[in-house]
Amino acid sequence: MIVRALVLFGALLIGGAAMAQTGQVEIKDAWARATPGKAENGAAYLTIQSPVADRLVSVSSPVAKKAGLHTMTMEGSVMKMRPLAGIDLLPNQPVTLKPGGMHIMLEGLNEPLQAGKSFPLTLNLEKAGQKQVEVAVEKAGAAAPGGSTGMDMPMAAKR
Repeated sequence: MIVRALVLFGALLIGGAAMAQTGQVEIKDAWARATPGKAENGAAYLTIQSPVADRLVSVSSPVAKKAGLHTMTMEGSVMKMRPLAGIDLLPNQPVTLKPGGMHIMLEGLNEPLQAGKSFPLTLNLEKAGQKQVEVAVEKAGAAAPGGSTGMDMPMAAKR
């Protein structure tokens, strides 16, 4: 009886560890800003979280000739954009790609990104493999998913 209990406990322990390691990568709030008609480049943003240590190594999308991971920094008054070889994902730690920081650069757009539409984006992770997400296109001045610019806040009427 004790042997059976130990075997069952061991199986549950091993099964639980395996389930934790094969949990799903979560991708949420995938969005991009609309681009002007002649813009050749755009950017996409999202939040990604993995249940285990992993690495986002590349991205691709049919809306652009090339998609890549980039970071933007300010050095004094100069904006510098650099490609990233990958983005490390720590277990259960969300990583947010956002304007003014790490982002997905879409180079050689096939057509402008139009507000209200969406497009597919494929993320390639070392361990989890390919994950596809649908990216919602927000208006041109959007600062976050949902189209908020911070400029649309209703003002109180003066009395």
